[in-house]
Amino acid sequence: MKSVFITTKLKHACGRVSAFWEPDDSQYWLTRVVFLRFLGFIYFIAFFSLAKQLGPLIGSNGLLPANLYLERLETAYGSGLSSFLKVPTVFWADCSDPVLYAFCYVGVVLAVLLFCGFGNGILLVLIWFLYMSFVHIGQLFYGYGWEMLLLEVGFLAIFLRPPLRTGFLPLRAPPPKVVFWMLRWVLFRVMFGAGLIKLRGDECWRDLTCMVYHYETQPIPNPISWYLHQMPLWMHQAGVIWNHFIELIVPWLLFGPRIVRIIAGVLLVSFQLMLIISGNLSWLNWLTIAVCIACFDDKVLKFLFSKKFLAAYDHAKSIASSSWARKICLCVLTGLIAYLSIKPIQNLTSREQKMNSSFDRLHLVNTYGAFGHIGKKRYEIIMAGTTDKVASSSSKWLEYEFKCKPGDIYRRPILVAPFHYRVDWQIWFAAMQNYQTNPWLIHLVYKLLQNDEGALTLIDKNPFDKTSPPKLIRLELYEYEFTDFNDDTGAWWRRKRLGLYAPPLSLENPSFLKFIKSYGWLK
Repeated sequence: MKSVFITTKLKHACGRVSAFWEPDDSQYWLTRVVFLRFLGFIYFIAFFSLAKQLGPLIGSNGLLPANLYLERLETAYGSGLSSFLKVPTVFWADCSDPVLYAFCYVGVVLAVLLFCGFGNGILLVLIWFLYMSFVHIGQLFYGYGWEMLLLEVGFLAIFLRPPLRTGFLPLRAPPPKVVFWMLRWVLFRVMFGAGLIKLRGDECWRDLTCMVYHYETQPIPNPISWYLHQMPLWMHQAGVIWNHFIELIVPWLLFGPRIVRIIAGVLLVSFQLMLIISGNLSWLNWLTIAVCIACFDDKVLKFLFSKKFLAAYDHAKSIASSSWARKICLCVLTGLIAYLSIKPIQNLTSREQKMNSSFDRLHLVNTYGAFGHIGKKRYEIIMAGTTDKVASSSSKWLEYEFKCKPGDIYRRPILVAPFHYRVDWQIWFAAMQNYQTNPWLIHLVYKLLQNDEGALTLIDKNPFDKTSPPKLIRLELYEYEFTDFNDDTGAWWRRKRLGLYAPPLSLENPSFLKFIKSYGWLK
């Protein structure tokens, strides 16, 4: 009798603790709607920006042709199933340009449907696998953390909807709370991983000076970056302290009681909005905001919906039930995510922490991080051509202007995120390396020497007539820095030439053509 009494008391105590952490009336129907629509928006940006750059980047005549890449993989792994298991992508069947474009626009359509609320489990599987197929053939241009994050979040989203039912509120299909806990686990790794990589990385994160350099040296600054760079030292130092608080302390609150999670969500969303304002980081911050939605339940988000919609919402709740098959599926998912989290946890606790890495071929559970190292100087590669066949001191060199990377010192930095210009980003990385480790950049020079139509779509300003391409193109390395309030020239940047990044190249240079041919790029 006594043991029964104790057991009853324990059950009541556990129930009270559970209710404190996750109240029984906490529902996520509206949370699911907001999250999936936001995810649909991110998918749309991802596929649409790819559609605008697909051919010139990874098409058969692109800078890094996907068909040649798959041929090399097939040579290494063998044909058929063995290659597919190593690199899962639908494009093993056909990697021609029409097929690439067709599937890209299929992704655009699926993303629009998801954004409009017509998604179901099958649609979410299709759009997830389709985007993964592009990531696996994107090579260097798809080596960013937000690609992995979109795939991980997209995979979890599959389990938020029933396989076939569509509509905002599919009847008898309540959103599983466990998936929102998994999304919080993703958010924890994104933020805490970023915080740890900073503490273990650049010393300026420890002496609080990183923000003195960051706005100027980040990949693609925007107009507001210039103004933020002008702030006094104490404000930059305060910014680093706030960054450490958000990335190292707040993530732990994601696993706290409801009110604590809501506060954490508000802080994290505010932080991501600050990052969006301060620079162009593609859709990373936008996607992180989408994941932050998992911190909020229906009571918080109902202000976003009309009374008519909320009435339908109440009806859906009243008849909701989960099938045994769905419960078993969620149990399996929980076990899988727990197992796949082992290596990311080990990575977080390792002194040799990796940044933005996958531990499985499907990118289901990854490790994240950003700006572990902050550049103290900004280097830019400036590409210029001349119509002279032989370079001389009297040669007139005309500079190419890219879509958004700094070039012309009088051109205002642009606000482009969440759209992603991939070549501009890669040139930022290339400026910190050498041209030997960036053969794609030399391939771009080869194409511009021919006024290649695809390559010219990657350029904002071609200084040469389309019928008269340059005879020589050279790459020069410059150091760029923001001007300040005392500058009355109207320039946004000051620059200093450091020297040649690559020597002048022409189509009559045998070594140059041999280099291009060695990669299979010579047509």
